[in-house]
Amino acid sequence: MDDIEDIFVARLMTTDLHTVTPDTLVEDAAAVLLDNDISSALVVEDDTLVGILTTTDFVDIVAKSQPKAETTVERYMSTDPVTAEAQDTVTSVAALMVDHGFHHVPVVDDDGTAIGIITTSDLAAYVSTAEAEASA
Repeated sequence: MDDIEDIFVARLMTTDLHTVTPDTLVEDAAAVLLDNDISSALVVEDDTLVGILTTTDFVDIVAKSQPKAETTVERYMSTDPVTAEAQDTVTSVAALMVDHGFHHVPVVDDDGTAIGIITTSDLAAYVSTAEAEASA
């Protein structure tokens, strides 16, 4: 892993974001995840990131309440999400993920606006590619 170049988050993050609002019904949020084959949605209010809702949260939803209609995302989303900035290094974000046990880290600009997301899948793909190139 010593041969892997430490790059900025901006090079790996996904910018095709799928968002919901705190008052989105959980059924609708689940549809966003399923329809887009993604494992998290960013929760935004007035263009500001206020939370994140992941497939892990849906396990919690089903286990705790077997939600009825009219249940909103706000009840289950993780609030005050730990974020990264586009110029953070990949190694610092990877360390953050390991320290907190996260699989998704939203990327925000100086105003707190979500501009991307970086996931463990993004990091794994980068490491795999970098190692393949290093051994070629």
